Amino acid sequence: MPATPAWPPKSAPRLFVADVLSAGLAVRIEGNPAHYLARVMRVAPGDVVILCDDVTGEWAARVSDVGKRDVVVEIAELLRPREAVPDLWLCPALLKKDRFDLILEKATELGTARIQPLITRRCVADKLNLERARAITTEAAEQCARTALPELNEPVKLDALLAGWPEDRALFFADENGGEPAAQAFAASKGSPAAILTGPEGGFDDAERAAIRAHPQARPITLGPRILRGETAAIAALAAWMAISGDW
Repeated sequence: MPATPAWPPKSAPRLFVADVLSAGLAVRIEGNPAHYLARVMRVAPGDVVILCDDVTGEWAARVSDVGKRDVVVEIAELLRPREAVPDLWLCPALLKKDRFDLILEKATELGTARIQPLITRRCVADKLNLERARAITTEAAEQCARTALPELNEPVKLDALLAGWPEDRALFFADENGGEPAAQAFAASKGSPAAILTGPEGGFDDAERAAIRAHPQARPITLGPRILRGETAAIAALAAWMAISGDW
């Protein structure tokens, strides 16, 4: 007797969509996602796709029509509710494009709730293509079977970030000049809202460092005896926080 095929098939494509999903809903997929489904994955009516809406969770859907510029699917059933996300923000200074792309990708994989890009005096970049950045985080979430996306904000200057910082959120400052060991600091604040602040290629200047350290919510930390590049510092700090205080 042949085995019952897995439902949904493991090979089913995964996509995030803007619609809030519910059983029986017909969803029209257009643009690049439609091209991916129709031309790359070559879906046909009756095939299964997995959709996530970043609100309700992950749904199985069946393709009902494949057109030249769109694909229509009907939502069949909820597979998983939207995952719980630890209350951690990442505030990385902007880096060169390829290095900041890596931060966006890995921060999404690791499960940060919000990414707040930062502009400092020594940043080599002062702009971020937000649409492109969101495409990177979305693709990372799709590839890792996540049901939630990080909130991604426009870059802000350091002084604006500090001026508007919430009183109930610790700001762990990865300072190359030293501080409390990161693991010790993370463990002491376990269960509380937190954020991690990392610097640009050239590091923070003296005035910026002094302003951060003077902030009442700031907690300078060290990530060890080695000097880390900006993208490495952000990823390492996120991984350490998730291992100690997150959902690992």
